[in-house]
Amino acid sequence: MQTAIVKWGNSQGIRLPKSFLQNINISENETVDVILEKEMIIIKKINKKTHRTTKERLLEYFGEKYDQNIISQQNEIDWGTPVGKEIW
Repeated sequence: MQTAIVKWGNSQGIRLPKSFLQNINISENETVDVILEKEMIIIKKINKKTHRTTKERLLEYFGEKYDQNIISQQNEIDWGTPVGKEIW
């Protein structure tokens, strides 16, 4: 199949046939992963997990040494003196 690259705001876009998307179970407004590999653009469906553990989230944010990063950042924060009816 051939299609054209068209202007879309300040970017360019490509239209994909609905049958292509239905074939791989991708819906409108669903997020996909776009990969540039050599001279190919690959569009992959992202299999979303509904729940990530705290460890998975920390690994994503801090990387492999997340436990060392967290420990090094644990400093007490001084929020100043109470302004209203805060209970300290």
